[in-house]
Amino acid sequence: MYLKSIELSGFKSFAKKNTFEFDSPISSIVGPNGSGKSNVAEAFRFVLGEQSIKSMRGKRGEDLIWNGATSEPRANRASVKVTFDNTKKIFDIDFSEVTIERTVHRDGLNEYLINGSVVRLKDVLELLARAHIGASGHHIISQGEADKILTASPKDRKGMVEDALGLKLYQYKRLESDRKLKKTFENIAQVEALRKEIAPHLKFLGKQVEKIEKTESMRLELITLAKEYFKREEVYLDLSKTLLVQERKPLSEALEKLSKESKNVKKVIEFESGLSVAKKHKDDLIRELGKLEGLVMAEEKIIENEKRLSASDEHKTVRLKDVEDLYEEVRVLSNFALIIGKIKDFIKDRKHNTDSKLIKEAETRISELKKRERELEASLKIAKEKEQEITDAEKAVFRIMSEENELISKLNLLKAREERLNLIEEEFKRELEEVGHLVGREALYFKKVGLGDEKLVLEEDRRKQEEKKHVIEKLKIRLEDSSISGQEEVHKEYKATSERDTFLARELLDLEKSADTLAELIKELETRLAVEFASGLESINKKFDELFTTMFGGGDASLVLTKEANKKSELEEGDIEEEDEKVEEGLDIKVSLPRKKIRGLMMLSGGERALTSIALIFAISQVNPPPFIILDETDAALDESNSKKYGDLVQMLSKHSQLILITHNRETMSRAGIIYGVTMGSNGVSKLLSISFDEAVEVAK
Repeated sequence: MYLKSIELSGFKSFAKKNTFEFDSPISSIVGPNGSGKSNVAEAFRFVLGEQSIKSMRGKRGEDLIWNGATSEPRANRASVKVTFDNTKKIFDIDFSEVTIERTVHRDGLNEYLINGSVVRLKDVLELLARAHIGASGHHIISQGEADKILTASPKDRKGMVEDALGLKLYQYKRLESDRKLKKTFENIAQVEALRKEIAPHLKFLGKQVEKIEKTESMRLELITLAKEYFKREEVYLDLSKTLLVQERKPLSEALEKLSKESKNVKKVIEFESGLSVAKKHKDDLIRELGKLEGLVMAEEKIIENEKRLSASDEHKTVRLKDVEDLYEEVRVLSNFALIIGKIKDFIKDRKHNTDSKLIKEAETRISELKKRERELEASLKIAKEKEQEITDAEKAVFRIMSEENELISKLNLLKAREERLNLIEEEFKRELEEVGHLVGREALYFKKVGLGDEKLVLEEDRRKQEEKKHVIEKLKIRLEDSSISGQEEVHKEYKATSERDTFLARELLDLEKSADTLAELIKELETRLAVEFASGLESINKKFDELFTTMFGGGDASLVLTKEANKKSELEEGDIEEEDEKVEEGLDIKVSLPRKKIRGLMMLSGGERALTSIALIFAISQVNPPPFIILDETDAALDESNSKKYGDLVQMLSKHSQLILITHNRETMSRAGIIYGVTMGSNGVSKLLSISFDEAVEVAK
């Protein structure tokens, strides 16, 4: 025996706690109509997870709670607790006793407990499904539902049989797998939608990252090229400046020396009043010297003439002065003879004698002239020297000016080179600043770049540097054009988006694998359901035919599998209407009574229908016996003869399952080991009485 007890507290008419102990294979619950017998069967449905309040004769959850009376206040909750013996491990739980409890509150809140621990309804249903127990299965036949298996549709009847065969767990798993598969497809669609949603952004970010990588490549190329360029430029500028200083130094010294020399020469020219004055003075001296030479020559001619005349009386001349002096001497004399004598003496003195006086005077004058001439020659020499000095000074000035101009020209060339170097240096600094700002300070660490022999830099063609500069300018322009703001953020976003896309792709692959696994599982479950259903149906038909023959004394009965095509229209995407034909399987009942030509259920009488339904219920129950079966007045339509047959079947069925019979039939009562009597007083509260025949027999013995 697996079912030990059920406890009702505040459930419907059971206002107080009432406990039903099931110690016998067959327990009977009896009582007058309206006393609350059927509430016990509904209590079983309730605690086993029934969600339809209507099937428990209510509209709302609070209809299941004791609503109060004059002697008993209304309850705030209804609780039902059922206890099972689990020593044979019919439940997949590691306890020797399993207690399932359900409580409903007036606000509609339901609580489920297994062995005192709060659980979900799903947990309760899974636990019961493993033991072939359900809230509305074949093992609980409520009042008036005995005929339900006959009146049910083929599809519903098939469901009842599947439930009885213990296929509910597989169906539950299949439904769960279907739900999971549907959810998986929804998730696949969502993941695909998410991937489609982020794909354009990921593509854009990929292009941005590719652009950034190209930019980074150009940046590194620019850094490498710029370092070498800057190093060569720095070396070129340093060596050029050093060479310029070296070339400027001797030129400056020479120019300074020439400047001093020029100043000295100019001073000479200034002191000597200039070359023109010296030349005029020299010319004057030359002219005067020429005059003196002429005078000397005249005087010498006078002396020469005088000497020649002295040698010849014929052409001897007397000076007019001497004649005048003679005249003055004789003019005053009156003595002619004296005068003659004077004249004779005068002639005598001058006839054979030269005029030494004249000559002396001439010689004196010549001496004076020569003296003057010597003085003039000395002055002329000085004048010539002065002229030569001034000429030499002026030549020196011209030479110095020429050399100065040459030096200044060279210095100007050096200055032009210096200015060009300054421009190159300014351009170098500007390039440093621009490149440093564009690619970072890394480009400024160029001093350690090796160039080999740095002195060869000056000998290189500057056009190579210009070409490098041109390449650097092109790279700068391309970098500026391709620069992307927030590169780090773009990289982070691309990484995050890429990782998300990879995760989604991996998730999509997992979902597709999961979908394949679920589809395979569903296929396996469907195969197993089909195989076990076919095997179980064969066993049920065999037992059904035996029980039917026993109860009717002949004839035959069977369950036949039917298939019906159900066309269903569905509007799919794009408003295209398509018809989806779905094949539904069901079970039809075929009976044949002895001595009657009856081929359908509709032709059976009420008693015959009751016997047929009982035979089918018992046949189903024997194929895969549940731990317990509750039959609520399923024998109400039977006569005395058939009641005995019903009792025999009950007795036989009790060997496989515990039976709880709610009945008014005496024959049925006689088969019970314990009878619970349910009565109801004027206050509407159901009360419980019990009689244990098994204990009475033991006492009697």
